[in-house]
Amino acid sequence: MSPHRPTGLRRRAATLGLATLFVAAPAAAAAAPAALATPAPTAVLATTPTHPDHAAGTRLGDVRVLAHFDRAAGQVAESIALEPGGSVIIGMIPARQVVRVARDGAVQVLATMPLPPGGGGTTPVVGSPVVTGVARSDSGAVYFLYSSGQGGLTGIWQLRPSGEPRLVVPLPADTFPNALVIDGKRDRFLVTDSTGGHIWQAPLRGGEASVWSADPALAPDGFFGANGMKIHDGAVWASNSDRGTIVRIPVTKDGGSGRAEIRATALEGIDDFDFTGRGAEILAAINQSSRLVRVGADGAQETLLHAGDGMQGTTAVAVRGNRVYVTNGANLAGNVPTLMLAELHRR
Repeated sequence: MSPHRPTGLRRRAATLGLATLFVAAPAAAAAAPAALATPAPTAVLATTPTHPDHAAGTRLGDVRVLAHFDRAAGQVAESIALEPGGSVIIGMIPARQVVRVARDGAVQVLATMPLPPGGGGTTPVVGSPVVTGVARSDSGAVYFLYSSGQGGLTGIWQLRPSGEPRLVVPLPADTFPNALVIDGKRDRFLVTDSTGGHIWQAPLRGGEASVWSADPALAPDGFFGANGMKIHDGAVWASNSDRGTIVRIPVTKDGGSGRAEIRATALEGIDDFDFTGRGAEILAAINQSSRLVRVGADGAQETLLHAGDGMQGTTAVAVRGNRVYVTNGANLAGNVPTLMLAELHRR
């Protein structure tokens, strides 16, 4: 989820505008586990100039809408988890829903999270409870993030076959868990916290969470910091919405976090991203400007899809083989949330 980082009066206006998507209510406090010590200053490895007519790299074809969602019902599409056979799991922000979209575009609601006691919450930044990141384990278990501003509700939830979700990893009430990744190699969850500027870790079996990285490169600059996240080539990669960056954090031999490196800049409002399969080449979802941007391994950028192609508040992207799935939340731009599908052409 990536509200655009405004400044001055624009920041206040954007915050108020985002809050109109939700209904606020009281929240309870929860104590956070101790954070890690601040690491060494972040290394900047790329300045990412923009090249609108860059000729090399990935291209997209056969771009089409696979599914439309109900904006009036709060179905602001936020995140994507791929399933075998071509179906996808998506988190819906203010609807507090987890849905499945079949290959033919049919939408099935798998779960709707209840409102906290009192009818609302004080979720950081957005005010009311939201479902954000989703993930699917190799065994087929579906997990999702719920942020309510209340302890005992905010955290990682599992969608059980019975349809009744259960909380498997509680997170502090003042966090905004945003992206959820399963690190199968180490049997753990990793979660970005957009307001705290952390990446949390927790056992895959469930239990207590701890801060895996509190690197300054993950910190917000007045709004949302660490947002999207992927594991790639021995490192955890995360986007920072406020700072418009993509950050690479090496995983140490014992599973800890190394010193962060900034691998791309000038991506203000970035939400989720994914790798194309061509080394470190990335497709990035830019929420506020409604774009899907190709980011080369050298940081060079090119817009592949924009509003004219149907992008509206682009929130997430997932690549599987030659298929690219893109969600448009229409939360800060447009009013038609969709799941789009495109064919990936690698050069």
